[in-house]
Amino acid sequence: MECRCIISYRALSLGKKNYAKNNKVQGHQKPFFAPLRLCVKHLLMNSIDYLRTMYNLPYYKEKDTAIVIEFMKQHSFAMVIGVDAEQKPVATQIPFLFVEKDGQLYLRGHIMKGNDHHKAFTENKNVLAVFTGPHTYVSASWYANNKQASTWNYMTVHAKGEMSFLADTELLVMLDELTSFYENDPNSPSLYKELPEDYILRLTKAIVAFEIKVTSIDHVFKLSQNRDEKSYGHIMDKLELGDADAKAIAAEMRKRKEQVFPS
Repeated sequence: MECRCIISYRALSLGKKNYAKNNKVQGHQKPFFAPLRLCVKHLLMNSIDYLRTMYNLPYYKEKDTAIVIEFMKQHSFAMVIGVDAEQKPVATQIPFLFVEKDGQLYLRGHIMKGNDHHKAFTENKNVLAVFTGPHTYVSASWYANNKQASTWNYMTVHAKGEMSFLADTELLVMLDELTSFYENDPNSPSLYKELPEDYILRLTKAIVAFEIKVTSIDHVFKLSQNRDEKSYGHIMDKLELGDADAKAIAAEMRKRKEQVFPS
């Protein structure tokens, strides 16, 4: 059966190398393309070492941790992911507050009581918070050598940690801080302190506050850093003609151009 999937040349090359190493019969290598009897699934199984590092390529990494943390704060409505007692995934979107105590970063928020993710995190405290920013398609037709695979530029941060639920008194403090932070207006009529007490009482019965002790942070800022300078500039020019996400990615690339291509 012919395999019609699309995969990058680098992945094919590494797959071919691993396949050659692991698939020899009496001194003769089995044909890698025959024609493409290997499906992509088999190819990827033989390229697993590459897959483990494909999102950890050094040129997609920001060296300044403060910039990564600031990215999280600028994109603070994050996806929180966990696993319940039956090993089924659960997820929800949460607006976060960022708290640092004794050099340790914590993420604070609240969720509804009694739903699937509340129950899941009660059983299993391990959590992944995914912070995503702009993303956009990048056509290979914009490269100096356009006979390559097209791709996607994006920025994302993954924060792993352990969730613990807070007392009701801490919930009230957190709600006050949360509304103050996101309202960003000390005169707003919607600040927590301006809300009626009976409304607050009803609200707090239905939600629970939590904090996540962040144990690791990983990120990918994939901004065409692996391209040659001519292609890099052409990609920026094309993205600046695109939608809001494309323009945002172009701006991030332009900020980093001197770092990527030092004089």
